[in-house]
Amino acid sequence: MIKIRRLTPPLRERLKSPLGLLIRGTPDETMKKLGELVKREKPSKIISVGDIVSESMAKRGICPQVMIVDNRVMREPIAPISLDADQTLHLKNPSGTLTDQAWSIMHEALRQVQRTKVVVDGEEDLLTLVAVLCAPENSLVVYGQPHEGIVVVKVTEQTKGMIRRIVEAMDAPSKS
Repeated sequence: MIKIRRLTPPLRERLKSPLGLLIRGTPDETMKKLGELVKREKPSKIISVGDIVSESMAKRGICPQVMIVDNRVMREPIAPISLDADQTLHLKNPSGTLTDQAWSIMHEALRQVQRTKVVVDGEEDLLTLVAVLCAPENSLVVYGQPHEGIVVVKVTEQTKGMIRRIVEAMDAPSKS
């Protein structure tokens, strides 16, 4: 049986604020700054969440080991973007939720050595939370902040603790 955790209205509001470092600017500006950050931090893994962010990073030579996409931008369908990956995993994750499948597929994707694209049937936004909790320390999780730029979350015990509290505050529907 699949257990689902649902986003509550207060958490939805909380998640509108960046979970990490907000880098403002155009895609060119944000990717230049991200490239400098990657060189400086030498992350253990780079995970991108979102079609535009994943494509922008790939086009500029910043190669995420895990790319999470849903073939949508601002909830509107788009043609699948071209991303080089050694393997592609698929999962279902309805809007505003986290499923057991999301956790298991993300664990699998992050265990891989090869570049992995995770294609989400549903919505990928909340997989940022799963990525932070599943990624090794010193990884970078990068996602888009609409109309502002990108957000870079450095995975540390502190950020994992903050994200764990958010996930634990999500609704776990009762079994019927």
